[in-house]
Amino acid sequence: MKTSLKAALLVCLSLWAPLSQAERIKDLASIAGVRNNQLLGYGLVVGLDGSGDQTTQTPFTVQSVISMLQQLGVNLPQGSQLQLKNVAAVMVTATLPPFAQPGQQLDITVSSMGNAKSLRGGTLLMTPLKGADGQVYGMAQGNVLVGGVGVQAGGGGGGSSLTVNHLSVGKISGGATVERAVATNLGEGNMIKLELNNADFATASRVVEAINDKYGAGIAYAMDSRVIRVQAPSGSDQRVSFIGTLQDMQVNPAEQPAKVIMNARTGSVVMNRAVTLDTCAISHGNLSVSVNADTQVSQPNPLSGGRTVVTQNPQVGIKQDSGKVMLVKGGASLAEVVKALNAIGATPQDLLSILQAMKAAGSLRAELEII
Repeated sequence: MKTSLKAALLVCLSLWAPLSQAERIKDLASIAGVRNNQLLGYGLVVGLDGSGDQTTQTPFTVQSVISMLQQLGVNLPQGSQLQLKNVAAVMVTATLPPFAQPGQQLDITVSSMGNAKSLRGGTLLMTPLKGADGQVYGMAQGNVLVGGVGVQAGGGGGGSSLTVNHLSVGKISGGATVERAVATNLGEGNMIKLELNNADFATASRVVEAINDKYGAGIAYAMDSRVIRVQAPSGSDQRVSFIGTLQDMQVNPAEQPAKVIMNARTGSVVMNRAVTLDTCAISHGNLSVSVNADTQVSQPNPLSGGRTVVTQNPQVGIKQDSGKVMLVKGGASLAEVVKALNAIGATPQDLLSILQAMKAAGSLRAELEII
């Protein structure tokens, strides 16, 4: 198989693997009500070594500094023009995990929103972190760690510079403290809900069957292809133990439908093993057109009174490589599909067109998704 096609065609599952492999319910489904929440805040990073925002181009940085100084009791004279080089306006993001309690520490990401060259060596000032409801759920502050370095030699536009990794984004481990807990409704009464990551009627039925076989008939029942209601103990301690045991149960999920994912920008193609073909013939050929211009200059003799004339003699050439026609028999497996496409010398971009044409002709037994 050609190297280019190997890089473009990624086979997700081994063709000799069993049809289905047992997985934990923890990997197949989540518990309704147990979820993360996103937090967002706007703040200032100070202490930069001249790599902060250019305040003439980022007026919001100056306004933020003035507002902060006023809150600290420092009033600047009217008309003051601040020339700041060591301050950068940033956005702070964090993820609030389920059941987080006040005092718990969170990791945060600090991202420049102005034109700061680097956040390296800076300190984030106290920044409130808000949720989607506008309430403050955490406070962030600390020294920003940037996983990169930048070096510049010489001044002006003629200097040389070297940058390793990204300098305008940094992280602070444990840089935020939870100030408010999010109320979590884990179940209704003595019922909890399992929500499958991928809606599938067969998988939902198998999960219900596995739970009822272990705990008794009627303990679990499927509401639809995604949601499964499970009767759980009413006591919090018993419920936690029950959920932990439930999530470790092994279930054989149903085989996923045949699908082909194509990335038109990179030429990558991913197929699962369920992809098969109806009988079809695939032809492949290359047609190249080249246009060359032969420039000729007519130079008059000295003192002849003539003038120099430049003429273009275009030359057009057409080259067509010999094409091949491959016959793929009906019911071909993924291995045969790959072998056939490789035999006709298909490049990654050609492969995209071939698969689209096979889908349009009705010979590709798979869902085709282009990303």
